[in-house]
Order: sequence, then structure tokens, then C-alpha cells
Amino acid sequence: MSRARLLEQLAAHMPLTDEEAAMRARLAEFVSTYDNCFERALLIGHVTGSAWIVDLDRTHVLLTHHRKLDKWLQLGGHADGDSDVLRVAMREAEEESGLTSLRPVHRDIFDVDIHLIPARKTEPEHFHYDVRYALEADRAEAIRLSDESHDLRWVPVEEVYRLTEEESVLRMVRKTNQLR
Repeated sequence: MSRARLLEQLAAHMPLTDEEAAMRARLAEFVSTYDNCFERALLIGHVTGSAWIVDLDRTHVLLTHHRKLDKWLQLGGHADGDSDVLRVAMREAEEESGLTSLRPVHRDIFDVDIHLIPARKTEPEHFHYDVRYALEADRAEAIRLSDESHDLRWVPVEEVYRLTEEESVLRMVRKTNQLR
């Protein structure tokens, strides 16, 4: 994949809200402007890939309680130079969960989000231009907690609201009905 391919996917993505549409436009502008947009070395921000993992029945979603951010979130992480953001999302999901049954629900972008990451030690405050894909996995498969998480669990879709008030996560909950 290249910047051009990601820009094509972004153009085809149908946002759920006006806020997401604005983020899609901002993300496309960012990708168009910076040829190193997939590199963590771009200190103002970089493209990340995330996985909204649902079970085969689409009744549960796998969430992680992120150690550094202290929030319940979808799995995902840095592209580290890889312009195939679906591959990034798949890799990060497997690394953070141990799941091997992961597969894309479809190859289209599921959601986009731009969020500010606070400064830490040697890293300045910066943005994650997050491209999210819907993946599915067998809920019966054992999951493995990574050192990036405090907790990892399958959560009934209708109970995600009890764990987080993060609008970007709740937007994906609302989109999950479209996957059924």
C-alpha cells in the first residue's frame, strides 16, 4: 500500500458523523502533505492502525485497558513505516491479544479518528491519525495480555458504555450494528 492507496480508501470511507467526516478530511490532508506520515519520527504526528475486533456473532468486542493511557480502547499501534495500515492493524491486534484467528470483516476502513497523545519522557505531545479496521476473531480462542495493557477482555457490545465515555470508541459501538 502507498499513500495513494490510503488516500483512495479514505475517499471511499463513509463517516458516521460530521465530526468523523472532518477528521477524515484532516487525515487525508495530513497523508497528502507528509511523505513520512507512517513514521514515528514525524514528531507532529503519524498514521496509526487500529483493530475493532468483534466475535463471529458480532455480540462482543475485544477491548484493552491501555497501560499508558489508562483507558479502555481498541487494540492498535504505530505503522513504523508500513503504509499498509490494514496490515498494521492486524499485526498490532495479534501482538496485543495473542489471537491467531483474526481476519478482516472487510478490507474497507471502518472508522477514522485523530487524537492527541500527551508528551512523555523523550516524546513531545503529538497526534495519532488513526485508521481503524473491523476484524473478527473466534471468542473461544485464548487471549494473552501484553505488557501494553492492564486488562484485555471480550465485552458485550451493549456494555462497552460502562467501561468508557470515549466518543471514538462509542462511535464504533454504534457502527457495530452495521456489521451484523
